[in-house]
Amino acid sequence: MKLRIGMIGSGGFSKMHAKLLAERDDVQIVAVCGTSKAKAEAFAMAWEIPSSYESFSEMLDGESLDAVYILVPPMSHGEYEMKLIERGIPFFVEKPLGVDIELPQQIRTAIQQKSLLTSVGYHFRYTDTVGTMKQWLCEQPLGMMTGQWMGSMPQVAWWRDQARSGGQFIEQSTHIVDIMRYCAGEIDEVYAMYSQQVMHKQFEGVTVPDVGTVTLKFKSGVIANISNTCVLPNGVGKVGITCYTQDGILEWDTERVTRIEAHQTTVRNKQVDPYRAENEAFIHALKTGDTGRILSDYEDAFKTQQVTVAAWESAKSGLPIRLS
Repeated sequence: MKLRIGMIGSGGFSKMHAKLLAERDDVQIVAVCGTSKAKAEAFAMAWEIPSSYESFSEMLDGESLDAVYILVPPMSHGEYEMKLIERGIPFFVEKPLGVDIELPQQIRTAIQQKSLLTSVGYHFRYTDTVGTMKQWLCEQPLGMMTGQWMGSMPQVAWWRDQARSGGQFIEQSTHIVDIMRYCAGEIDEVYAMYSQQVMHKQFEGVTVPDVGTVTLKFKSGVIANISNTCVLPNGVGKVGITCYTQDGILEWDTERVTRIEAHQTTVRNKQVDPYRAENEAFIHALKTGDTGRILSDYEDAFKTQQVTVAAWESAKSGLPIRLS
């Protein structure tokens, strides 16, 4: 019996997940919900999905679903999660969890009360190179880390709007925060500085900062800094993390991890498709009840959300923020 999957959203991430799920013989996407009936119907036709809806409530009433994928922009979270929790339907949700901390806190509490199975799309955790970096960091005392997400501004209107996207640190650099947490433990203090330098002069409606730097203090005493910008031209950028340890330097980017020691350099190239791996983990949990392969559930992802929202609050106030 195939698992019956519902999907919310018809954008790029929906297409990516639909492609991966279509490759499996143990699941079927049976319904899709879009922001309009036309978008939902077009998506359903493209991926041979039997039913399409504009109303999420109608989709829930009209379908028997084993799980739902929530693939929507940051400002659109809330209603979908709460209705699924109410009905006890497991869900996979793309990051970030929202634009603030209050709504994710309500969703988190509701999930805890239902003990609902969830997975969150922090896909880099599933990359074998991140797993290797985590293992290497267990073998050598870590002093500090630096990270960066340097790129161009996505050409969608909602991303430029702080109220709808949460800004670059919440929407993109959250991945760097999450990898650091996964590899080095929890964070208890955040201090950030943001500025608008370029993009608000080039495009209308830009309210997000386009440069920023955030200092993090871990409970272990490790210090980290993450800088980001979206002022670069398309095709130019840098995403990665550098770890400074007693034994040398670890450098991670989206394609490889490198271990640099006094007399030896070791390079491990990426072998695993993290998007496929995160889907495999979620489907396995749905089929067996074994959640051990899920590397980021809602409870864990909430801690990353706390850090990224604290950075925004720090940048506004000019003060460091301590996390409870």
